[in-house]
Amino acid sequence: MDNGKPLARMIAVQVKATESGRYSSEDDIGFTYLLRQADLAYWQGSNLPIIIVLYRKSDETIYWKPVDLDPNREDRKLHFDKKNDILDADAVDRLAALTVPKTGFGYYVPPLGGGEDALVNILPLTLPTEMFVSSTPYTSKQAAAILLGADEPARFDWVIKGGRFWSFANPRGNACHRIVDLDQVEGIDTTYLAFHEDHDEQNTFAYLLKSAFGHQVRADLGWNKVGKLFYFRAKTENTTRTFAYEASKKKTSTEVVNMSVSKGDSARVEFVRHHAFQPRFERLFDQWYLVINPTYYFTTNGFIPHSYPGALLAGKKRLDNSASLRGQVIMWHRFLTQPERDAKSLFAEASSEPCLKFGEPPTIALATRVPEDVWGSPKKATTEPESKQERLFG
Repeated sequence: MDNGKPLARMIAVQVKATESGRYSSEDDIGFTYLLRQADLAYWQGSNLPIIIVLYRKSDETIYWKPVDLDPNREDRKLHFDKKNDILDADAVDRLAALTVPKTGFGYYVPPLGGGEDALVNILPLTLPTEMFVSSTPYTSKQAAAILLGADEPARFDWVIKGGRFWSFANPRGNACHRIVDLDQVEGIDTTYLAFHEDHDEQNTFAYLLKSAFGHQVRADLGWNKVGKLFYFRAKTENTTRTFAYEASKKKTSTEVVNMSVSKGDSARVEFVRHHAFQPRFERLFDQWYLVINPTYYFTTNGFIPHSYPGALLAGKKRLDNSASLRGQVIMWHRFLTQPERDAKSLFAEASSEPCLKFGEPPTIALATRVPEDVWGSPKKATTEPESKQERLFG
């Protein structure tokens, strides 16, 4: 309830009470609690979020934690923080956040509180008006080998499926003339295939969008096949790279390639962090969107992939909050629309290349505000100097 008004938001509560005694590994900071296997099996039948509440009568303490019902979980221990896991009025926002699904197209956690505008991490696409189709005797692998072995620059802004070639660029005027039947090349209205009702055709078109996008940003962004993400390229070894842009209200800049240098007399580069995002092209009704999931990519010197990026990524993700994610979505939008702003310059060179254009990420008015503490466990203070990105959006 919110000020006496029922909200129809349900949480299942399991209360464990004790007269007195100490919890496992208890000290002034916290303690651990081992969940019973039988309790976990019982809770699996619920489709509600579940919290466990521990009540101790001797000192009238009440602590709580959400329970992860992942059937594959192996660790049954819960770690309680005596300062942050008290069940009192200050816990209301975290409790409310449990009742809201966090999956979908946007970062959206509406707990109780004042309203705000939420930024959705999708960019509407403006497509080239014309695309080119043709028959081809080659598979994708065969076509790629032919282009890589040719004496002209290879390009991969196309898709081949079932003997059909699709591209936004006319293959007669580039290296792709080697992999198509030239007498079968035909220019058609893009909307014919972009909004086809067949799901296989939609998936093929989405793959074409990704290929065209990769070709369009190839000078600045690299593609990592393992992480399925685009990342800012380093310009030279062990150097930072800064991107300047106009944010919501003022001009700013951020280090999109950032070095982490070890402390001490023998300072050395420990790793290089690249701003990145995992792309997904989605069609919603009669509009295509680029869904941006901000993340990071790690190398040893700007070029060699890091051998153990998982721990580095997890540590950096723990520092992210709603403001930093919002800032990254805005930064990516400004980067992707930079060519359009440059094209308005009197001295800009005209390009005949077809390209994807990106609109502003939409906003929605929320009746409630997102409190930062529902994005995860409270961040521990650190003595490390902040990067420009963290100062901007942290």
